[in-house]
Amino acid sequence: MPARNTHGSAGHAVLLGDSIFDNAAYVPGGPDVVRQLRGALPPDWRASLLAVDGEVIAGVKRQLRSLPSDATHLVVSVGGNDALQSAYLLDEKVATVAAALVRLSAAQRQFAAAYDAMLEAVTAVDLPVAVCTIYDTPPGEPNQPVIRTALAVFNDCITRAAFSRRVPLIDLRLICDEDADYANPIEPSVQGGAKIARAVASLLTNPDLPRSAVVV
Repeated sequence: MPARNTHGSAGHAVLLGDSIFDNAAYVPGGPDVVRQLRGALPPDWRASLLAVDGEVIAGVKRQLRSLPSDATHLVVSVGGNDALQSAYLLDEKVATVAAALVRLSAAQRQFAAAYDAMLEAVTAVDLPVAVCTIYDTPPGEPNQPVIRTALAVFNDCITRAAFSRRVPLIDLRLICDEDADYANPIEPSVQGGAKIARAVASLLTNPDLPRSAVVV
């Protein structure tokens, strides 16, 4: 994502994806991510929310249809709900670890195809783009080691898609690393949302950030 804004001194960031950005329902009485982003950006910047709670990867293309005409930067956080659809694999019985990896590989290929198609559509808009990894469940969750390991299969697709297109990556796994960052096992709290907003704002306003970078 080129840090300079070719549309003038002010920028207009648009958030695409799922409830990582559209988390208002999970922080009643508190600011959601887009409000926190507006507070973290310079006063002459704007931020709009097109992300939708519960959205899957394929839905980002629909969100692009509502893209504001003055948008200058796009930030995407999506994929967690797609990964959740494969959670049933964790309960399947297999004879060997290798057999389990084969099952996961099939889900990974499906995820990768959907994510690649989505990112092609987003980058085709010809605006600076950044994407986010899927974050881990809270560290205090009893099944966190299993979920963290399983999500690595899908996060690999995201990192490959981003780096092959020289798109900056915001690594939410490193940003939301405390139980208090989560409103529930899969949604950001006010604290987590503030961390996410600061990372996004830092990326958008950093004039020295390389085109390919991991933001934490």
